[in-house]
Amino acid sequence: MSTLHIKNMVCKRCIMAVENLLKAEGYHVNNIELGEVEIAEQADADQLVTLDKELHHLGFELIDDRKGRLVERIKNLIVQLVHYSKEPIQVNLSDYLTEKLPYEYNYLSNLFSETVGSTIEKFYINQKIERIKELLIYDELSLSEIAYQMGYSSTAYLSSQFKKVTGLTPGYFKAIKSNKRRNIEEL
Repeated sequence: MSTLHIKNMVCKRCIMAVENLLKAEGYHVNNIELGEVEIAEQADADQLVTLDKELHHLGFELIDDRKGRLVERIKNLIVQLVHYSKEPIQVNLSDYLTEKLPYEYNYLSNLFSETVGSTIEKFYINQKIERIKELLIYDELSLSEIAYQMGYSSTAYLSSQFKKVTGLTPGYFKAIKSNKRRNIEEL
């Protein structure tokens, strides 16, 4: 049995793509989750090189060092929190990460910045903004409901951060996205 750590595997479609690739290559997947796959086989070095090349074609890669795996675990925890949490985000990020990982936040923060070239907080904010974009496009929640769901203290703070990251207000973003979709008869 082998556990593989895979970079950039951050969504359900990613999991499906990796699982399909592994099955096509003849591996038996015991368990798969964001960033990590457990296969029944013990893969040797040559098989891992071949698998890494195949994964690379899909936009993924094997992670073979401890620090890289930890950074990927941080990313996956943040993605899980932001995109897949059923409850509103009501946690302090540093507390959340130190609760999930056996390291102090300063170590995690420094390692992340050193490896990625950006801060954990910036990654977290960018993930939140991407989720807000999705929620705006779905048009099922008001801006104040989105702010509450994403852990913002006010719609003004959400709007300010959204504009800082995207250059657009949430209302303008929503308007231009809805204008881009047209019925097939209009084409």
